Amino acid sequence: MSTLHPPDDSVFPALSRRQSLRLASVAASVTAAPLLLDTAEAKDPPPGPATTPFLENLPVYTAKMAAGITPNSLSPPPTQLSNTVDGECGRTSHQGLVSWPTQKFYNLYVKEGWHSFHRELPTQKIWGYDGILPGPTFVERYGVPSIVRIYNDLPVNSVGFGSPEISTHLHNLHCASESDGFTADYYSSAKYGPNLTGAGRFKDHHYPHCYAGYDNPVFDPTNGDPREALGTLWYHDHRVDFTAPNVYRGLAGFYLLFDDIDSGNERDTNPKALCLPSGVGRYDIPLMFQDCRFNSSGYLAFDQFENKGLLGNKFCVNGKVQPKFNVDGRKYRFRLLNASVSRFYEFYLTNGNGVNIPFDYIANDGNLLEKPLRGVRKVRLACAERGDIVVDFAAHAGTSLYLVNRLIQTDGRGPEGSATNPRDTAGLLTKAGTRIMRFDVGAQIPDVSQVPDTLRAQPPINLNEVVRKRSFEFDKANEVWTVNNKIFDASQPTFTVKRGSAEIWRLRGKGSWHHPVHIHMEEGRILSRNGKPPPAHELGRKDVFELAPDEEVQVFIRFRDFLGAYMMHCHNLIHEDHAMMLRFDIVP
Repeated sequence: MSTLHPPDDSVFPALSRRQSLRLASVAASVTAAPLLLDTAEAKDPPPGPATTPFLENLPVYTAKMAAGITPNSLSPPPTQLSNTVDGECGRTSHQGLVSWPTQKFYNLYVKEGWHSFHRELPTQKIWGYDGILPGPTFVERYGVPSIVRIYNDLPVNSVGFGSPEISTHLHNLHCASESDGFTADYYSSAKYGPNLTGAGRFKDHHYPHCYAGYDNPVFDPTNGDPREALGTLWYHDHRVDFTAPNVYRGLAGFYLLFDDIDSGNERDTNPKALCLPSGVGRYDIPLMFQDCRFNSSGYLAFDQFENKGLLGNKFCVNGKVQPKFNVDGRKYRFRLLNASVSRFYEFYLTNGNGVNIPFDYIANDGNLLEKPLRGVRKVRLACAERGDIVVDFAAHAGTSLYLVNRLIQTDGRGPEGSATNPRDTAGLLTKAGTRIMRFDVGAQIPDVSQVPDTLRAQPPINLNEVVRKRSFEFDKANEVWTVNNKIFDASQPTFTVKRGSAEIWRLRGKGSWHHPVHIHMEEGRILSRNGKPPPAHELGRKDVFELAPDEEVQVFIRFRDFLGAYMMHCHNLIHEDHAMMLRFDIVP
């Protein structure tokens, strides 16, 4: 457990890695055979049961409703210090609660639920936020701080893969460490579940919804620099050693942030507003991509002991296998999220003849670019990366378009190149790639939305602020994933950085593996890839940095506003769970 984050005071002590894996082995051995466990290696998976594509409708969510706007909306009301008397797990004091008083309050329940991936597969139990997959979509605004109370209502005696202990990370909100979901800050419902009917062990996360750099006197002292705004975020479990199975089992959802520029209102009369396609669940659609492996009986399968990667045999969007989506003949904003454990994607939009349809690329990792990339024909996403695009369906009324993946990947090493003539697997692959979902276009309708030539200005990169350069190599030793030849130790920081400083981090992938590296708490700016400027879509702020084999990326990064323990890790979640992670602390 982190020394900055008080350990869970439940009757169940923290487990070592060896103990955790041993318990996972015991749990797996008693799992019902068809339900969860599969010992196949993480190579090109068997096809699994046949499923007819484009039968299922794409699930789309509107905003999750808050419990209320006063502290009494939650019972017991939130407290500055951890309320362990009434069931909150141990944590340090909320750093930002005084500066950003809470205006919205939420309950979020992590629990089992029944889910249908496809009508030709059995309905089965998943773990979900509020018991659904994906979890509910949060729609929030800068300047409106919130508290999300996250209950752990998972069964303590759960069997199969994963851990019923949780720690939720809001990827990549600018927030204090005690609300960031540090991987060792996990908690269990064990102590309180049997005693309080319907109430599990909980933790209050305070989300200030402030821009980074609020301590800079140039900006509003309560809001910070609006050039640092985030847009498309997602939240997921981050329990040490078990992030991959917990996320794979369903613990992930979208979290969207708006402000005066990206206002979420295409009819906004504010001259600052971009008037992008709007209405979450109507013309602003989050799309979560996950490849899932189903065994011969049609149940979700996972090998707890595979340490290279996991590839699925079915492609899911928002929890459905190869869904269809009815759209009007007008512009839509799609927020693409790669929530897969190990798979990379390269998406194209095609018509029935495989011809590529152009679109506008407006945001990378959820952060608006300075200018849209017009007429783009592909989006490449490593694990945990996001890409926002705007598609105009007006010229395609009465037809069907397909979102296609053309990236070949047969094991956890990463992509092997674009598809030219891949073999057909269970009807998923064609010469044009893998059809992931279908858009059925209706009649053309009036459309006032736009994609202006200027989106959001980027803060300047001032290299005079740099006080230190660090190097990190992502490799493996004796089949264990390492950073700088060391495995993860949650109990102490690998290094500390001073709040208010800036550094350059050199990230390098070693060997023949791809590593999507995620840095918590702050966005970074790519200075170079292998000594060359980054491509246009990577010129903005990012929190995931893909490293191809033996590739080197130089990142400018600042550390502002909050103190405490944060992480950097590979977002191939199998690599992360097998120790490819480090802790760094931000100190005064």
